[in-house]
Amino acid sequence: MTGIKICGLSTPETIDAAVDAGASHIGLVHFPPSPRHVSLEDAAALRARVPDAVRTVVLVVDPDEALLAAIVDTVRPDILQFHGREAPEAVAVSGAQFDVETWKAIGLGDASALDRASTYKGCADRLLFDAPPALLPGGNGEPFDWALLDRADIGMPWALAGGLRPDNVAEAIRRTGAPLVDVSSGVESAPGVKDIALIRAFCDAVRNAR
Repeated sequence: MTGIKICGLSTPETIDAAVDAGASHIGLVHFPPSPRHVSLEDAAALRARVPDAVRTVVLVVDPDEALLAAIVDTVRPDILQFHGREAPEAVAVSGAQFDVETWKAIGLGDASALDRASTYKGCADRLLFDAPPALLPGGNGEPFDWALLDRADIGMPWALAGGLRPDNVAEAIRRTGAPLVDVSSGVESAPGVKDIALIRAFCDAVRNAR
């Protein structure tokens, strides 16, 4: 089955809803400009609700070493997701230093972005293909042209994000063959406000995709 990441969760109720609906990953955002930002203390409390079978991802943007150390010590995530301008070598060093899985988000505006993505092979554990950054580095609800992935030789684990919703995620999976899908604004009633019914509908749509 296609993996499901529900990102930008910020309340106990939505954490529980994502887990109950069958999400394989839950995402916590630590980036103050985002409406989905949670403090490290709140992130740790939310992470404590997540069962061992579900993996916890913390999203960061151009973090320094001290912030990464604080996240790892306080939240103990399974995965760090880098959503800024982090170089391949920086991602690799962070993964090794903190003994944590690393994902790198890549905004796909044109085919040249796939060349940039290839530089992360051997440095990140997974690529997350998203729409190019707009107001925020992720969570903007904008899709990209899935045809960019048609002939891509990705050569490493990857996930699909960008404008996914309960009403289009099945088509996205059929079109791209995505092994994992990532949603944030597509299951919200307002920026940063997750809707439990939409979380359930999204997970149901992924399970029913053919």
